[in-house]
Amino acid sequence: MTFRQILLASAALATLAGAAQAENVLKWGANRDIGSLDPYSYGDSFTINVLNHVYEGLVRYNADLKIEPALATSWEILDDKVTWRFKLREGVTFHNGNPFTAEDVVASLQRVSHETSPLKGNLPAYVSSKVVDDLTVDITLNGTYPLLLNDLTNIHIFDKEWMVEHDSLLPTDIGSGTEGYATYNANGTGPFKVESRQPDAKTVFVANADWWDEPQHNLDRIELTPVTSAATRVAALLSGEINFTNDAPVQDLPRLAAAPDVDVLEGVDLRTVMIGFPFRDTLVSGEPNPFKEKSVREALYKAIDLDLIQSRVMRGKSRTAGATVAPPIPGYSEELDTLPGYDPDAAKALLAEAGVPEGLQFEFNCLADGLVNEEQFCQAIASMWSRIGLAPKLDVAPRAVQTPKRTNGQTDIYTLGWATLPMLDAYSPLLQIFHSKEGNSGVFNWGGWSYPELDALIDAAGSELDTDTRLSLETEALQFVKDEMIMIPLHQQPMAWAVTDEVSEMPLFPDNKPRLWFAQVGQGS
Repeated sequence: MTFRQILLASAALATLAGAAQAENVLKWGANRDIGSLDPYSYGDSFTINVLNHVYEGLVRYNADLKIEPALATSWEILDDKVTWRFKLREGVTFHNGNPFTAEDVVASLQRVSHETSPLKGNLPAYVSSKVVDDLTVDITLNGTYPLLLNDLTNIHIFDKEWMVEHDSLLPTDIGSGTEGYATYNANGTGPFKVESRQPDAKTVFVANADWWDEPQHNLDRIELTPVTSAATRVAALLSGEINFTNDAPVQDLPRLAAAPDVDVLEGVDLRTVMIGFPFRDTLVSGEPNPFKEKSVREALYKAIDLDLIQSRVMRGKSRTAGATVAPPIPGYSEELDTLPGYDPDAAKALLAEAGVPEGLQFEFNCLADGLVNEEQFCQAIASMWSRIGLAPKLDVAPRAVQTPKRTNGQTDIYTLGWATLPMLDAYSPLLQIFHSKEGNSGVFNWGGWSYPELDALIDAAGSELDTDTRLSLETEALQFVKDEMIMIPLHQQPMAWAVTDEVSEMPLFPDNKPRLWFAQVGQGS
């Protein structure tokens, strides 16, 4: 190579480097990775949220969390009261160039509602759908149902032709280890396309220049990097290796707020953190299960010092909860938001009356990559239970390890966080957690409880079109859940995001979902 050729090559490389630096890149450091590129693979709101940048639903939540048209432009309920007709948006294409039609909607609804789908509970009233014409779809429900639009905000639409080509008409499932082409590849209609993915390392999204909507973002690329260590995540933010995290550790918020080039965005999440119990006859050890008794569940509740967890573990940033849904959620009642009071002596007395043996061992299943400060509050609770004579075996591991144990009944007590997403209504946990496990109901009923009178209340709420009556039924059902102590609510967890001064716009949403199609990097587009 001549000297002139070397100079020309160097100039070309410099130009490329300058172009790369000129890109508006959002470097997102999350506390964990998405589980899959298939949004139907597990009922995990983080994975579904991330993939909402790639896939879209018929409707969506806008910046004010109000439902608005997306891939559908309008809808109506037909005369039979159980069929909804959707008119679809014309001229939309998938990332591979295929046109969006009614066939794609029907195939996607069949896939997500399939008996093997982990997300079938997200469409509880769905029965069938059919193509009316290329841009019209009818969806038939099992009765009158007021919350279909809420449900559809998180039902992502796939390209049927792409699914057929890649043998992906059936859902995948993280919990059972079922994978497929859609686990590692994606083809949506959304504002960003998947450029590359290295599980547990980095997933890169690039702006979709052919998106049907007018972008409010100015991003060229999103680089999602899982940074599981809180300390490493903070260091990466301070050094500029990342410029956004949706999980700023609560213990480091003062340090981040003091940094001159970092902004901290704080709120309280809608997600209620709870403790769930097994209702089967025996524990994992084979010993008789005492947690079937309400008095034993009450004992464990009274043994938890919620004030200590709030002040020490959560650094005063959480909201201690007496109800299983947060105050902004329809169905919530202030009368339900009461606490039993910390009383370890009363807890010991209840255990003794129930005949629970001293030193009872049981599995306590927590996630290493789940809720805010989950490992720390699990350790604190395990210690509190030990003080009343129990012997919890704390089992902390990543979600990928713990999920099969939970779904297959291979653990005893466990943690669960529920933000009522995407429904934003109390019917969400009532149907998916507290209802008996049958069909699309009780998908997250990992404890195996069943109360026919509770099911009747939930079923009635699910078919009631009058809003006031429906909410009254939901509140009554939540009262039943509280009275029976089916699960122990702990708190609504803190929500803390952080950005560097490279990021000029980052709306904080109360459902703790980053919607990066509203984000801006730099000073302009």
